[in-house]
Amino acid sequence: MRTIAIISTSVRRGRNSHRVALYLKNYLEENNLAIADILDLKEYDFPLFEERLKLQNDPLPGAIEFATRISAADGVIIVAPEYNGGYPASLKNVIDLLYDEWRRKPVAISTVSDGPFGGIQAVTSLQFSLWKIRAWTVPATFPVTKVLDTFDEAGLPADRATADKRAAGFVSELLWCVEAKARMD
Repeated sequence: MRTIAIISTSVRRGRNSHRVALYLKNYLEENNLAIADILDLKEYDFPLFEERLKLQNDPLPGAIEFATRISAADGVIIVAPEYNGGYPASLKNVIDLLYDEWRRKPVAISTVSDGPFGGIQAVTSLQFSLWKIRAWTVPATFPVTKVLDTFDEAGLPADRATADKRAAGFVSELLWCVEAKARMD
């Protein structure tokens, strides 16, 4: 079975996008689609980016562990809130931290907001950053609007049928890219 790393990117107090990370983990595992591995940037508490991991003389153990988990994953789901039309600095920090680990890695993007647009303004800048490091961004996205009304703190959706239907298309695209990459390697 494939492994999908889910990066929960918000490090804010009272964050809400982590609800979506929990939902996607549960969706993948309950449907026997993949082993889901949540990488919670709030738990890592990385310092501001100073240098790529491979160029650091004395890297933090957490950075090495994070890189290992990204490398081991067959694909990645990034769950990012939208902050003022962009994505969080914590995510930019870990994108820049790694390089080889991202190369041709299938990456799917889920954006989250408290408002009606689901964080879609953050997608373009996030895709651009991922393209520059040669990640393979999946064409499907999973925008979540009004997250407080849509998912509870445990990641349970208010409307399971709708959430699962949307997740099915999103995850299907990611897993297709994962399988395509496996055939090309």
